[in-house]
Amino acid sequence: MEAVIAVFALLFVLFVGLGVYATVKVVGAAKRGVDRGITQARRTVEDHTLRAKSFAQPGAAGELAQLRLKLRTSMRATQDALQAAVAEDESLKESLGLFERLSAHGHELDDELKRLESEPDRTALTERLPGLRERTERITHSADSLRWAARDRARRFADDDLDSLSAQIDLESGALRHWTEPEPQPASSSQSASSQQSASSQQSASSGQHASSSRPGSSSQSAAPPPWPEAPAADATTAGQTWPDTAQSSPEQEPARPAITPPAARPTYPWQKKPRPESTT
Repeated sequence: MEAVIAVFALLFVLFVGLGVYATVKVVGAAKRGVDRGITQARRTVEDHTLRAKSFAQPGAAGELAQLRLKLRTSMRATQDALQAAVAEDESLKESLGLFERLSAHGHELDDELKRLESEPDRTALTERLPGLRERTERITHSADSLRWAARDRARRFADDDLDSLSAQIDLESGALRHWTEPEPQPASSSQSASSQQSASSQQSASSGQHASSSRPGSSSQSAAPPPWPEAPAADATTAGQTWPDTAQSSPEQEPARPAITPPAARPTYPWQKKPRPESTT
């Protein structure tokens, strides 16, 4: 009985511990979500405020607002691009580390610009504006360079993948349409076929020469065939080509053939009826 109670007590403690752990995790996640929402809302309000100041306040105060808005926009875009790309490409961790070092300088400049917004001495503020503008340009240029390099790297990988995929699709399409056009014969097969054909022709020629030399009464060197006679000049007496040593047939030697074959007597059979004479009436 005591063992059963101990087991139930252990299970109760285990469930309580799991409940406390789950509650802490849920509360932490909710707090992080609330903090993230508050930060996003504060950032949005500050951006709208800076944009309104850049248009509404002339002079040094408006230029300070423009510098802050430009710095914050560039740094935020670069941070989002690198954090999204590092999840797919592990080689961008070094770039993310460089951006974190650059973010330290960006936050320092943003805090300085924010303090100078409430500076009453406008003359001193105007004198410091060129240096602040140069620092802002350097930081934003570095951030933009990192962002565009990461985007170009991702686009290059996507283009290479698309080229490889297009080549594979072309091969598959050609294999599916195998009946439309014959496959090109490789050069090695055509060369082997031509070599086989030349070898067979040489073999047949050698066998023919061997057969002609083995025939009885044949000379060692075959005589060249006689040339064809030349056609005589066309004149009034000759109308056709004459061949030497050929007997021409004359029309007197040929027997005359009748134009129409004479009718022959048709045989009569006993079962046939006698033809009746035609009557004129």
